[in-house]
Amino acid sequence: MRSCPLCGQRGIGKVGVEQYFCWECCVEFAVQGDKLKIFNVELDGTLSAYTPPQQDVVNLQL
Repeated sequence: MRSCPLCGQRGIGKVGVEQYFCWECCVEFAVQGDKLKIFNVELDGTLSAYTPPQQDVVNLQL
């Protein structure tokens, strides 16, 4: 793995067999055959299924 599949940066490290961590966007990802699984790293170090950050939506009424 040469770059993060999420942010595209090259600052990744190997943490296990076909398992990597991105130092730029702080996610862990695993390559299993032709499938890619992305995980959020929680504050206590556990992994959870990746959910993209929600962007705030502001409705302005003029």
